[in-house]
Amino acid sequence: MQQIRENVFEGERITPEKGLFLMEQAELLDLVPLAQKIRHYHNPEQRTSFVIDTNLNYTNLCDAYCSFCAFYRTDPSDPSAYTYTVEQIMDKIGRARDNGVRTVLMQGGLNSDIPFEYYLEMVRECRRLYPEVMPHFWSAPEIMKMSEVSGLSLEEVFQALWDAGQRTMPGGGSEILNNDVKAVISRFNPKDTVEKWTDVHVAAHKVGFKTTATMMYGHVEKDEHIIETLTHIRDVQDKALTNGNGGGFTAFIPWSYKRDNTALAKQVKEEAGANKYLRVIALSRIMLDNVPHIQASWFSEGKKTGQVALQFGADDFGGTLFDENVMLAAGFYNRTSTEEVKTLISEAGFTPAERLTNYEIVEVFEDFRSGVQIPVAAK
Repeated sequence: MQQIRENVFEGERITPEKGLFLMEQAELLDLVPLAQKIRHYHNPEQRTSFVIDTNLNYTNLCDAYCSFCAFYRTDPSDPSAYTYTVEQIMDKIGRARDNGVRTVLMQGGLNSDIPFEYYLEMVRECRRLYPEVMPHFWSAPEIMKMSEVSGLSLEEVFQALWDAGQRTMPGGGSEILNNDVKAVISRFNPKDTVEKWTDVHVAAHKVGFKTTATMMYGHVEKDEHIIETLTHIRDVQDKALTNGNGGGFTAFIPWSYKRDNTALAKQVKEEAGANKYLRVIALSRIMLDNVPHIQASWFSEGKKTGQVALQFGADDFGGTLFDENVMLAAGFYNRTSTEEVKTLISEAGFTPAERLTNYEIVEVFEDFRSGVQIPVAAK
């Protein structure tokens, strides 16, 4: 442990072998100073950022059949199945804008009946009608579907989206970046591979997109798969930072798998708890030395755990997520308000700062700084 501590404080990269030691053998609280060292290198001010956003879904029809998902439908005649028109989505974005939303996270099922022009029109109309709202649309699986239905290469898809006005993309679809794990949790979707996810983000970064990287853990993976995921993300970021186009990962966001109403629940008898989450947050901050932000999830892990994660190296508190249906379909309901987010950040001992999707700070709320830190020990 002493050698790892020296590595971190001397600015040396942690190897996968040392990362696995931190994951499996190190005392949880021993990770805190290491994570905070790198957190303050990237984000020296005592701020925690957040974004006022909403999560909209344009369709729940999907042919991926992921066993961890309770959201998708396969039959268009199912009364609960839907595909919204661009006009319907614009109405939803308009209502969100009227409530102060600056970013719209848009994701949905993999619906082969949707033409590529639909996605381009969605971006163009969002930029035309609501120029103050940033379209943080689609993720790797949807981009692969766009390439399939259009016949365009991934890079050509991203160039068309860029020309329509999009600049960022969320990191969904990664889950765990190991093909053996993916073969279990997405066994009916042969296109869900590490290589495909990587190809999408590499193409995005080449065009200039800022993307995020995510990880859903706590199902069938082993600790070494988590380390493999972090190492892979770090390697992809290294390449992005050398291409000179301005693209790359802005943030890493881990969350734990939720069992309810999912087929995978038959194989996973217990959900990961707060201690595992805090270890993942700290380890992510330590290993991802080239990714500027680590996001704490009040949404998936609970508000108190989200607060504690800010002491374990996270510098961002995510979004308000006024509309969210994917986790809701898995029986998980958690909501907040902008004022509560600022209060939660303040109670954790940090100054709340509202940001945009690209992490540009738009307002700092100094009056919310309480200076009272919550204990770092998780219950």
